[in-house]
Amino acid sequence: MSTTSTTSTTAVARVPEARAASGSARAYLQYVAGKLGGAAISLLAVLVTSFFLFRIIPGDPVKAMTHGMPTSAEQMATLRRQFGLDKPMWQQFTDYCTSALTGDLGISYQFHAPVGDLIAQKVPATLLLTGVAVVVYSAIGLWLGTRSAWRHGSLGDKLNTGVALTLWSVPGFWLGLLLIITFSVGIGPVPGIFPTGGMESGNESGFAYVADVAHHMVLPVLTLVAVGYAQTLLVMRSSLLDEMGSDYLTTARAKGLRDDVVRRRHAVPNALLPTVTMVFINLGHVAAGSILVETVFSWPGLGGLFYQALSVPDLPLVQGLFVVFAGAMIIMNLLADLMYPLLDPRVGR
Repeated sequence: MSTTSTTSTTAVARVPEARAASGSARAYLQYVAGKLGGAAISLLAVLVTSFFLFRIIPGDPVKAMTHGMPTSAEQMATLRRQFGLDKPMWQQFTDYCTSALTGDLGISYQFHAPVGDLIAQKVPATLLLTGVAVVVYSAIGLWLGTRSAWRHGSLGDKLNTGVALTLWSVPGFWLGLLLIITFSVGIGPVPGIFPTGGMESGNESGFAYVADVAHHMVLPVLTLVAVGYAQTLLVMRSSLLDEMGSDYLTTARAKGLRDDVVRRRHAVPNALLPTVTMVFINLGHVAAGSILVETVFSWPGLGGLFYQALSVPDLPLVQGLFVVFAGAMIIMNLLADLMYPLLDPRVGR
């Protein structure tokens, strides 16, 4: 009798736990579904924006393509018909959306090649440059931001914050030009030891080729790191300062935990949510690259391709790059949102 009663009590006690787990899983699935729906709507908005935004740019693509060449009115009309520019705007829009949803981004006006192929050719260079920069400045920013917040008011905190604020306000292209003048051209006693631009010299192979590419990467990576780490440092510092007055940290110290353990195991994980968002946004920038920095250093990536397409304007190429850039940002934001419940179980409930 007693055994039966105990078993029944245990079974009854497990019912609320099972219901709680089921409710938590259901809430998380609803959270995920909402985020996926928001991402899909954002992607559709990007398609609409990419079509109409670049059609307000002054200039005629056909005239730009035939600039300097004798072209008759009939030839101009043939080119407009070939690229679909003679169709009504609504028909151009529907054709563009239909093609984009199937992965066809059109044919470039100036290169006469599929936009998807042109983007694929430039992706490795951009991923190499901005990928290295994002990893480096995210690590530096997180580390220095944590140190500055934990020792706020100290000389090191004031120095780190001052340098970060200064670099954050500096335009990346301007800093890049200064680095080129100083370390590529040479100024005063400083010799020019780095290339002024490009990704490679073109006459190396094997390990020498790797060293040559790394040599060309130094200045553009340094430019991206100098500007990018400042934002990460300031956001991490602000988030950690908000957590430092919390009661749970006082309790952790009262239990006898060392200050380093309190910071590493309790304060930093709870301060990571805003920084995680920014890190994922920075990862989205890996696909976009840095248009101005790549242009300044003549880096053969997506940023330089976008600048080149915008100068025509090459509408299919500009639209395709815009969709890729914005799509990367949307996907990275979605991944950050899906990671939040893993860092803070309260999110998504």
